[in-house]
Amino acid sequence: MAFRGWDRMPVLTGNGEKVDAVMPVIISASRATDIPAFHAAWFMERLREGYVFWRNPFNAAQVQYLSFLKTRVVVFWSKNPAPLIPYLHEIDALGINYYFQFTLNDYEADALEPMVPPVAGRVETFRRLSDSIGRERVIWRFDPLVRTGKVTTVVLLDRIASLAEKLQGYTDKLVISFADIDRYRAVQRRLDRSSSGAREFTREEKASFASQLVAANRAWGFDLASCAEEACFEGIEHSRCIDDRLLASCFGDDTALMDFLRGGASMFPGERPDPGILLKDRGQRKACGCMVSKDIGRYGTCQHDCLYCYATR
Repeated sequence: MAFRGWDRMPVLTGNGEKVDAVMPVIISASRATDIPAFHAAWFMERLREGYVFWRNPFNAAQVQYLSFLKTRVVVFWSKNPAPLIPYLHEIDALGINYYFQFTLNDYEADALEPMVPPVAGRVETFRRLSDSIGRERVIWRFDPLVRTGKVTTVVLLDRIASLAEKLQGYTDKLVISFADIDRYRAVQRRLDRSSSGAREFTREEKASFASQLVAANRAWGFDLASCAEEACFEGIEHSRCIDDRLLASCFGDDTALMDFLRGGASMFPGERPDPGILLKDRGQRKACGCMVSKDIGRYGTCQHDCLYCYATR
């Protein structure tokens, strides 16, 4: 059967108040902010306390408590996970699995990511993290792809190629997405003020770029995927960034996690439907392939100040 919601339990807060909390099996940390880069100590504090408080970014009156009691996996999203790396041994000791969606773009010369550390340092962080936890658990994202007056398709492909040479052997997968600018007014205004000439790819430009990327990837051998893109590109799969297949591959000996995944797949006797479909996160965009998780981030708390970011305020 399809996902029907997380289990619940009462938790006692720091001020002695008893509150109702959901118990997600999978935590997303986070699509709304860069927790590893800026809030690693906070995250570990909450993990030790056993619960976290979350507020809906679109409805401040809607609040929710989350217990970590049944958490088996944390998916970290980051442009600079270096501050979290010293804490990974403690997360390991707690028996919680994790992997990283590591966004490593190269807009260093374009002021699109003004507070992101230099590319060279992030490449070293990527390699160090991969060596520590395994290449299959560090996903490379060049996300989003942004065209400006100076950043053409040729420039983007050259930059991806340069990074690909440095990351071969340190990851198995490259995920791309094309910038959504027109749907976010704040992003439009921010980019207009920058005078960068940033704009979205046309449908034809997306198809051409994808074709050239697939051709270039013959030399690198990454698994290619597109994030939340409705268009289909030959040689590039639709990504599940929170991916049941990866979870089963990396953490197959975690009985509780596998029971959760199998629970989503047991629909009819003798059949095994895809748990990634039955456990699909209905709260994400239609083209998003992610399975269900609970995000714990908060908009407006990332200090990278990326001009294209919908969560920056």
